Amino acid sequence: MQSSKRAQASEHVPTQSPIAPRSDTEAGGPANAARPRSAARRRPAPGEVTVVDPAMVKRAVSAAALGNAMEWFDFGVYSYIAVTLGHVFFPSGNPTAQLLSTFGAFAAAFLVRPIGGMVFGPLGDRIGRQKVLAITMIMMAVGTFAIGLIPSYATIGVGAPILLLVARLVQGFSTGGEYGGASTFIAEYAPDKKRGFLGSWLEFGTLAGYVGGAGLVTLMTALLSTEDLNSWGWRIPFLIAGPMGIIGLYLRMRLEETPAFAQLEKEARAKEKERRAAEKRIGIREMIFGQWRAMLLCVGLVLVFNVTDYMLLSYMPSYLTSELKYDSTHGLLVVLGVMVVMMAVQPFAGKLSDRFGRRPVIAAGCLGFLVLSVPALLLIRQGSLVAIALGMAALGLLLVCFTSSMPSALPALFPTKVRYGSLSIGFNVSVSLFGGTTPLVVTALIGATGNKMMPAYYMMAAAVIGGIAVFLMSESAGKPLPGSPPAVETEREARELAGATTAR
Repeated sequence: MQSSKRAQASEHVPTQSPIAPRSDTEAGGPANAARPRSAARRRPAPGEVTVVDPAMVKRAVSAAALGNAMEWFDFGVYSYIAVTLGHVFFPSGNPTAQLLSTFGAFAAAFLVRPIGGMVFGPLGDRIGRQKVLAITMIMMAVGTFAIGLIPSYATIGVGAPILLLVARLVQGFSTGGEYGGASTFIAEYAPDKKRGFLGSWLEFGTLAGYVGGAGLVTLMTALLSTEDLNSWGWRIPFLIAGPMGIIGLYLRMRLEETPAFAQLEKEARAKEKERRAAEKRIGIREMIFGQWRAMLLCVGLVLVFNVTDYMLLSYMPSYLTSELKYDSTHGLLVVLGVMVVMMAVQPFAGKLSDRFGRRPVIAAGCLGFLVLSVPALLLIRQGSLVAIALGMAALGLLLVCFTSSMPSALPALFPTKVRYGSLSIGFNVSVSLFGGTTPLVVTALIGATGNKMMPAYYMMAAAVIGGIAVFLMSESAGKPLPGSPPAVETEREARELAGATTAR
């Protein structure tokens, strides 16, 4: 295939030389997902080194990041234009009821994300990552584009909110297979020494999409009258998803399958009977219970990642407005500014995770949220624009420790044959239970206790859980993915690695 070459410790480097199959235990699979950090890994044998195609890697990163950008473009648009959508899709009357109904349709997408993960994840392990990512891209684009075409409540009555709910369910279902597949795709294409840097661009796409969606709504709100925004202006951001989806689908269709999955298919074809037996064994049960240690680590890491993420990017604008009575426009602009700063830092933090390891970078984020959540929130509550910006920036830079490292750390928890499925299930269950519920739970806690420091305490609790997961996880930086051969950038590196192994 064009995307990889197999290098042996000889002058001739064949393009498709075989890779000796390894058990999941040998390759760093479920048996050692939480093994002691001092445990030795199996060293690669000659012929077990993948030389990646740099051009294909760039296309893989771009295609994966664009899908994430589209998901969060919709997230930003929907969050920032929620009041307008309430007027358009729900009966006039109580504004609070309209807003709650709008966010209810928004939250419905989180309910079906685990189902999407259970469908698309195993499918990606069975038919390939590239095919499933193309399917999720189409569904995401169609779901978002369809919202821009739905008639208003004044036109078709109760059919309007029903159609909005259906579109949101389509979006949520497709998103269930998006992050696990995109992070797996980049991780399996990337050279071992650059997996953190390349994986960091996935969350760069997340931030870019959110900034783009929220920024567009902010601009439209400033340029259009309320009447124009309610009648036709609100449709524009959603209709943009159509061209974005076509571009993303084009990029994803140009990709070849990842080297790791292609090798798995090759071995399966060579042993057809074993392949059929393996396919029967690899079901939802094995992806969850057969990987239970890695699955628990995944849930814990995703918990701290998403609680802090949704707290900062989704809840804080509402906290500034509802709890601190701060001007909503200024609050939204501060959040957008923090995300731009995070985008600038993201690739550099990804490089740090390659150099020093995923564990130190993620642990630094957990420790930072444990120690600095209260001071940062006190700074935000001080009320001046400078104080709010500094407090939000501190939380945003700590969040970068997670956004830059998780796309490379999470796929390394699982072996190749179940990576897409196990990661999709673990990620989406954790997001649905803990991440997506963060604004609702924190609001309820403040209402029940009257303590406006609850956001800080909630982030601190998440940091403790994340810290435990970091302590138990194995370091994966610079090492092959479980069940996959080493991956390098050049044939020279491959020869040196194989030659050094042979010399031992």
